[in-house]
Amino acid sequence: QVQLVESGGGLVQPGESLRLSCAASGSIFSINAMGWYRQAPGKQLELVATISSGDSANYLDSVKGRFTISRDNAKNTVYLQMNSLKPEDTAVYYCNADIRTDWRAFRPFWGQGTQVTVSS
Repeated sequence: QVQLVESGGGLVQPGESLRLSCAASGSIFSINAMGWYRQAPGKQLELVATISSGDSANYLDSVKGRFTISRDNAKNTVYLQMNSLKPEDTAVYYCNADIRTDWRAFRPFWGQGTQVTVSS
């Protein structure tokens, strides 16, 4: 089985930074794209950032220039560096990864979520 474990969330003031980590473990043959999603109270889940196996990244417009996604393939880990945080960034953040566990196709796996709260 595969597990994605997130860490790094917390309570910060506007303008501060946080770094989220998500480590995949278990029966992993290979990992394709990895990404971060978030869901604020009363709102739909939205895609924040993705990074391909070739390190090509894409971002939600509202986080461009403030957030940076990266990955360490040796550690099966994806990171989200969040700078200049705003109250509207408050949400539960989930990591996602397309993982192949055997000869079958890649399948999406999800982390349990980590709370990020930006408030003065």
